[in-house]
Amino acid sequence: MGFLLSAASIAWRRESGPTVHRASGRAGRTQRVARRAARPYPAPMTGGASRKIVIGRLKAKPLLAGQLLCAIAAAALFVRQVSVAWGDGAGVVLRMLLFGDLLLSAGIVLALFGFAAFFRAWRRRDAFIWHDGARLYRGPSESWPLPLIRDVVVSKGELGIASLRLVVDDDSEVTRELVKLYLLADAPEAVRGGVMFAVAGVRGFPAGSALN
Repeated sequence: MGFLLSAASIAWRRESGPTVHRASGRAGRTQRVARRAARPYPAPMTGGASRKIVIGRLKAKPLLAGQLLCAIAAAALFVRQVSVAWGDGAGVVLRMLLFGDLLLSAGIVLALFGFAAFFRAWRRRDAFIWHDGARLYRGPSESWPLPLIRDVVVSKGELGIASLRLVVDDDSEVTRELVKLYLLADAPEAVRGGVMFAVAGVRGFPAGSALN
């Protein structure tokens, strides 16, 4: 009798076991789907006010090379400035650095400024030119209202270095530099098209009329 009861219990467990596991699996999948549905979407997908549309990126190698050259130049000028007072103590070295050769001191300052500029551009190389639907941004500090932008042109500066420049509808007749071409990771035509497409969207014109 005991043997029959044991066999019946084992058979009941075999029949009911898969059903319990399947129910548990469905509950786990339901909980995972619910957690995914509860995650917030990014601002552009939910229609949030803040958005960042990247138009142009920078190459990393020229920026790293610029940082290296500026650091080497600053170090070389520093050593040359304080070399005559190297063994006279820290106070003499500091006075020589501040009140020594003014040209060397100015060169050190310029090299440090150059290093900082290349470093800031390197940090923002993946989104150097972007817009938020109202303004066009270049790096961390410069921006222009999109409705005032008339065109994007390629021109060379005094040193013969080509760059993308903005034609802005303001009182000044000078174009504004957007980015130097040797630093640009994207095609100049693509960057110009992205800027003019954003301008056309703000003005309410078809994109083709702005690009042509």
